[in-house]
Amino acid sequence: MTVNTTGTPKVVRGGWSSLAGGGVLAAVVVFLAAAPWFVFSPGDVTNLVTLFALIILGTTWNLMAGYGGLVSIGQQAFIGAGGYGVIVLADVVGLPVPVAVVAAGVVCAALALPTSFLLFRLVGGYFAIGTWVVAEVFKLVTQELPAFGGGSGLSLTAFQGVDRVTRIATVYYLALVLAVLVVLATYVLMRSRVGLGLTAIRDDAVAAASLGVTVRRSQRIVYVAASGGAGLAGALIAINGLRVSPDSVYSVQYTAFMIFIVVIGGLGTIEGPILGAVIFFALQQALDSYGTWYLIALGAVAIAVVLLAPKGLWGLASRGRYEVFPVGHAVTIPGATAK
Repeated sequence: MTVNTTGTPKVVRGGWSSLAGGGVLAAVVVFLAAAPWFVFSPGDVTNLVTLFALIILGTTWNLMAGYGGLVSIGQQAFIGAGGYGVIVLADVVGLPVPVAVVAAGVVCAALALPTSFLLFRLVGGYFAIGTWVVAEVFKLVTQELPAFGGGSGLSLTAFQGVDRVTRIATVYYLALVLAVLVVLATYVLMRSRVGLGLTAIRDDAVAAASLGVTVRRSQRIVYVAASGGAGLAGALIAINGLRVSPDSVYSVQYTAFMIFIVVIGGLGTIEGPILGAVIFFALQQALDSYGTWYLIALGAVAIAVVLLAPKGLWGLASRGRYEVFPVGHAVTIPGATAK
């Protein structure tokens, strides 16, 4: 086959599908911003904060595992640290709650940096188990410190004197803004040189290193960023429930939720975790009252998706042709004809 060209080859990202998808997402965000005043009840608004936290968790875990090749089963360490951190920063230090949430995420990212130097001495399954050990250490330390309430936990008092409607609205809009910012920050990162290196690491870490990609540095960046994101989600969970305890906020179920969200949505994509979080949230709301059957249903869905759509539901729907968040490159030749 020969190709006749009449133009200069161009490297492009995205296309009409990206513009259309971006427009739809922007419209959804605008709707979510206005809906609490016209559509949703206070209970629905509180539940949606959980959805936004799940989007943050799924997006950041996918950044770490789907692009950085770091399969962590201990991100609950930073969810718990963020939950306790926001209460301490708001109630003890006296920071405004929105500032305390962001500061809790920054503290978790700072904690992740020295932790990475310990964990990165491990590889593969050893790394995964190591992250779980770190989470258990965080939990035990929290339980042993009287300032954190021991095994009973802490309650948030910073909202005392604030009426219920204002409190719910504050938490909701903070969660919505943070979820949007985390997704956009992930998109910007993946379009940068670091993101290009992460894509190479995802495909083959050894080959990426041979081409000059600093594998460990890139992985450390995404581990710290993902841990900061987990801290933000933990802080949102804490201010939404007004209370944290070691057994709940350090629960390994959060890691199970993250893995489920990314697997059914699509590993190694930005769109996949968003779709996975929405599906997981819908299943959770519909099946939560069924107890054990709820967990069985989640497992059945995960198995079906893995068998029937190995690239996740986003991969099945897009078939590799559509991207809302284009991070790859494509070469186009204007006027090209094949013979």
